[in-house]
Amino acid sequence: MSNLETRPAEQVCAAGEQGDGIELLSPRDVPLGGPRAMNVRRTIPQRARSLVGAWCFSDHYGPDDVSVGEGMQVPPHPHTGLQTVSWLFEGEILHRDSVGSLQAVRPGELNLMTAGVGISHSEESPAGRPPLLHGVQLWTALPGSALGIDPHFEHHGDLPVARYDGAVVQVFIGRLTVAGEQLASPATTYTPLVGAQIDLEPGAELRLDVDADHEHALLVDSGDVTFEGCGVPPAGLGYAAPGRSTLVVRAAAGAPARAVLIGGLPFAEDVIMWWNFMGRTHEDIVRARDDWMALVAELGPAGAPGNAGATGYTEGAAGRRFGQVHGYPAGPLRAPALPDLRLKPRARPA
Repeated sequence: MSNLETRPAEQVCAAGEQGDGIELLSPRDVPLGGPRAMNVRRTIPQRARSLVGAWCFSDHYGPDDVSVGEGMQVPPHPHTGLQTVSWLFEGEILHRDSVGSLQAVRPGELNLMTAGVGISHSEESPAGRPPLLHGVQLWTALPGSALGIDPHFEHHGDLPVARYDGAVVQVFIGRLTVAGEQLASPATTYTPLVGAQIDLEPGAELRLDVDADHEHALLVDSGDVTFEGCGVPPAGLGYAAPGRSTLVVRAAAGAPARAVLIGGLPFAEDVIMWWNFMGRTHEDIVRARDDWMALVAELGPAGAPGNAGATGYTEGAAGRRFGQVHGYPAGPLRAPALPDLRLKPRARPA
């Protein structure tokens, strides 16, 4: 999914200060794509904390009624330096990209796109879709050692699940131990990570064995949930610093609950995030934007002629890191204007 903000702020994403208790991060509402946009609830990045391990972006959306109209329609757009993790609770999304992928994702399945040096993709609600769309869109920052890799895409429809004492845990990325059983996702990662959906029956308590060197956060989708004894409201994110070898998640007695756990080894590198790009310097972002806008200008406002009504891609070639997007009726997304910060001093957040 794209970050469709019209005035995205360039942000230095860095590991934050570590505390003893659970830190609560409240979401902000972000409309994606103008007056008819779907709204998402974004918990990271924000000023208080921009990274949890390598996790650098968390959008929580729905349930949205997509039974009428076009549903989700995110035109072709670029990414660099990150992985996108698409995870649904309800509904269906169709993904297309510049390495030739065409893949639907449904609840319990993972779409994982690795941008590397650069990729472009689109997402849309397909015909015959379920009436509701509900899920999370997550990004992870690639380490410096992986910034130059070729873009690629993975779909995983058979992910490990554990059922224990009123809880169901499905690990979609990384590893997690549940009741002595280690669950390992087959998805490719470039830093130590975990991502898992947790469903709890009313009153159920789940104790997870975790790596004490990792930091973790719990995004609550629904229900009355406590994380390490601290209440986390729906759409909120509860953060736990490294130093804990167990994490306890509990649902109140009145209703079931659902949450997503993310975590990983604290990210050792500062990164620059702007729009859909991640790099290490402002100049990295400027170059990526220039490359994308050169492609947009070449295609014109309505994409390549003769292909209206369908989205297609030509795979990338030397000097064209985002591939060649064609066929999307309205054409690919234009990048927002980038403020010229190159001559201004940049201060790392305190």
